[in-house]
Amino acid sequence: MTRSVWKGPFVDGFMLRKAEAARASGRHEMIKIWSRRSTILPQFVGFYNGQKHIPVMVNEEMVGHKFGEFAPTRMFYGHSSDRKAKRAGVAAVPGAPAAPGAPAAAAPAAPAAS
Repeated sequence: MTRSVWKGPFVDGFMLRKAEAARASGRHEMIKIWSRRSTILPQFVGFYNGQKHIPVMVNEEMVGHKFGEFAPTRMFYGHSSDRKAKRAGVAAVPGAPAAPGAPAAAAPAAPAAS
C-alpha cells in the first residue's frame, strides 16, 4: 500500500539534518544511513548511501524511491546445485585429482601374454 499524496514523502528528520550539514560543508561525503524506509529527496543527490555502508552514489534517477531499494541486505553465494555440479565436473576431467571421498580409479590391466 502506498503512502497518501497529501501526507508527502516520509523522511527521517535526522537524515535531512545530515544532508543539510554535508551540503553546507561543500564536500560530497558518505552519509551512513540506517533508515531504509525514508524516501530519497533531491537534497540527497550527490551523497552516498549504505545500510551496511556499501557506497552507493545517489543520483537524480533515484529520487522518489526508498533508500532500502539500493542497499542489499542479503548476500547471494549461488545455488548449491551449481557447486555440486562443479565438483562432479572437476573429478571427471582426466589427470585432475579425484574429489575427496571419491573411490579410487582402478589401474589399467596388463596385456595378457600368450
